[in-house]
Amino acid sequence: MWGRHREAFSMYKRMPSRDHSTLVDDVEENSALLQNSMDVETTNPSWLLSFPHVVVATISSLLFGYHLGVVNEPLESISIDLGFRGNTLAEGLVVSTCLGGAFIGSLFSGWIADSAGRRRAFQLCALPMIIGAATSATTRTLAGMLIGRFLVGTGMGIGPPVASLYLAEVSPASLRGTYGSFIQIATCLGLMGALFIGIPVREIAGWWRICFWVSTVPAGILAFAMIFCAESPHWLYKKGRSAEAEAEFERLLGGSHVKYAMLELSKLDRGDEADTVKLSELFRGRHFRVVYIGSTLFALQQLSGINAVFYFSSSVFKSAGVPSDVANALIGVANLTGSIVAMLLMDKLGRKLLLLWSFFGMTMSMVLQVAAANSYVSGSGSLYLSVGGMLMFVLTFALGAGPVPGLLLPEIFPNRIRAKAMAFCMSVHWVINFFVGLLFLRLLEQLGPQLLYSIFASVCMMAVIFVKKNVMETKGKSLQEIEIALLPPE
Repeated sequence: MWGRHREAFSMYKRMPSRDHSTLVDDVEENSALLQNSMDVETTNPSWLLSFPHVVVATISSLLFGYHLGVVNEPLESISIDLGFRGNTLAEGLVVSTCLGGAFIGSLFSGWIADSAGRRRAFQLCALPMIIGAATSATTRTLAGMLIGRFLVGTGMGIGPPVASLYLAEVSPASLRGTYGSFIQIATCLGLMGALFIGIPVREIAGWWRICFWVSTVPAGILAFAMIFCAESPHWLYKKGRSAEAEAEFERLLGGSHVKYAMLELSKLDRGDEADTVKLSELFRGRHFRVVYIGSTLFALQQLSGINAVFYFSSSVFKSAGVPSDVANALIGVANLTGSIVAMLLMDKLGRKLLLLWSFFGMTMSMVLQVAAANSYVSGSGSLYLSVGGMLMFVLTFALGAGPVPGLLLPEIFPNRIRAKAMAFCMSVHWVINFFVGLLFLRLLEQLGPQLLYSIFASVCMMAVIFVKKNVMETKGKSLQEIEIALLPPE
């Protein structure tokens, strides 16, 4: 302790001599700046400034949800018109080629967001979605459909991680949770929009082509509207463009908050701008812990069985005598309801609490599914438990496990690695998503519903324990405060 005091005193003695009035002026100036920063910190920026930029960014999530669901209803009509009816492998490829493209897009999303900027990344995300949708809408062959779906998938892979980055970096700390929930809500609306637009497909010949053409409209709006949106101040600062970062903060937060925002930004782990982030940095050293937390959260989210429920819920409802369109509507309403509640609670209860209760609720929902599969439960009771458990699972997922990881990860990743780390974690998400969709029916057949749903319940309970031990609460904290708290000194 005394050594540090002695070192500080010796540094003081080596400082150039300054007269008393100069020192007093400096103290008064710094005190005024500190007091002004504290005053600004206690008053939240107006949501009206950042809201339009956030809405435009979430169009990418709307497109993401739309393209996930666009082939569900029209798949039979597509197979008839393109000549592969009855070929289950071809039908599976039409659905899953999009996921393969998304995996490729997510791998490059971090590099694109870091090199071209967040705004340009959105435009580059919209471009393959427009070209791919137009290719799918006009094709006369299966090969053309697969090419179109793959192109759309690359845009889908770029969009979600960039949207999460952008919303985290342009949102005021007091609204970051609420705005982050917009991603999940927009995805739900996209899924429901695809279902709604696909309804006339059985009555109107060639309607499936319209379903693809429709998606080019919001993609075009996203590409055009991004011209007028603010660039991320965090990205600009990282690139050494501090004056532009200050100007964008003024657009997003208002003039009175700019000095405090720039003061906070100066605390960032900016690193050497001439040095690019290497992939190896994500898996060792001081960044390993946050990347481990982020990738594990996405892995647990997908291994919980949520996509198995989304992909195969129709068969469960059909066995209960519920038509598939009604089943899809019920799932969509449960998902949207949970997402809206999450939006209202995200900045009040916090991310960690919502995650804990969400995964716990999903555990209980899977326990209901296990009970429904028990031979001691009567036929009608089994169906009610199964349908109720499935709806409860989707609802509780949307309350936390769905929206929180995409919001929490950009918050906990340091500015220097944020885009690359998000790209890696989204790649983990897509790989596990693909294998869950591929293996679910086979595992259900081999293991039986009781054992498989018990495994899903165990994963959800493991997620509760993991969140309790590893996830910090980020509600109301600036990105800089979170970075300082999580990142060990070099």
